[in-house]
Amino acid sequence: MLLFQPGSSIIISKPRVEGEVAERSVLVVEDEENLLEALRYNLEREGYLVHTATDGGEGLEMARKVKPSLVLLDIMLPTLDGFEICRILRRESEVPILILTAKGEEVDRVVGLELGADDYITKPFSIRELVARVRNILRRTRHLEESHLSAGQQQHFRMGALEINLNSHEARLAGQPLNLKPKEFDLLALLVSNKGRAFTRDQILEKVWGYNYIGQTRTVDVYISWLRDKLQADPTTATSIVTIRGVGYRLDG
Repeated sequence: MLLFQPGSSIIISKPRVEGEVAERSVLVVEDEENLLEALRYNLEREGYLVHTATDGGEGLEMARKVKPSLVLLDIMLPTLDGFEICRILRRESEVPILILTAKGEEVDRVVGLELGADDYITKPFSIRELVARVRNILRRTRHLEESHLSAGQQQHFRMGALEINLNSHEARLAGQPLNLKPKEFDLLALLVSNKGRAFTRDQILEKVWGYNYIGQTRTVDVYISWLRDKLQADPTTATSIVTIRGVGYRLDG
């Protein structure tokens, strides 16, 4: 597999297939010029409208101005780092965020997820893999939007003290709002709408993070842990996420 190395001008791409990608915009916030141009070139070849910024402050303002479909966000940036941008954007919108980072430690990846990032990729990476992740995230986002608009689909679920509304993207526990990150909400919606059904980690990755998601099942465990903490905040609710040994998870209540 060919990788993009910092300082390299290697570009991996495939010809765009007409009609394959709906018009969507991607904001790339990256201060390494060669990588920025490689990402711009390949994403444009895929049919995306690409906006770019080379420092954190500019990237934040660009995100607010153009309201992109997805943000590719480097962590080590001038003026404002990627973690702070992620924190601010997540307070203001639900735009999908894919973190680009040279840091390989698990703690840095977890911090990004805790701040609301949808996915991460560690440098050096394959351009082909990154484009696939972008495609998967946006495909999943579009699928959810279309599903939520389907006339016949149930939009409101209740399990004991837990309520979740897909239309308004709200979840409440014993009448109190649950402060959920976008992927926490999507994961909870999957479990609630399939009460009692067990899902493997791979099935959850596919349904919540996107088709053919390129990632680690550890991501699912992290999000399950966060959801459990929030659901257990009210001791009166009987709703719980059960671990099925050797299988995965299901929601009981």
